Amino acid sequence: MSVIALLSVAPVIEDSMAGEVAKAVDALEEYDVEYETNPMGTVIEAEEIGELFAAAQAAHEAVDADRVSTVLKIDDKRARETTGGEKVEAVAEELGRAPSSDTPSSDDR
Repeated sequence: MSVIALLSVAPVIEDSMAGEVAKAVDALEEYDVEYETNPMGTVIEAEEIGELFAAAQAAHEAVDADRVSTVLKIDDKRARETTGGEKVEAVAEELGRAPSSDTPSSDDR
């Protein structure tokens, strides 16, 4: 995968957004992308920028609200192929541990 993006699609409403966000995430299934949702958005990986844009547009259009806020942050690394997992592994290697607070500290071992 060479194009990685963080997509955040949210209806502008007072109540829970979970149902509408689920529609946006489900719309990604129709595209040749890999994705993982986290509390702040969904990371999408695609081979082609066009496929990524199409998936993001479908997610945006899947939300049924009078107003929808969508943010798309793209990392298009053109010099070489890389994956999101490889990027996380590189940070973990520098840290000498997983880049998460779920990892026991040295005092807990």
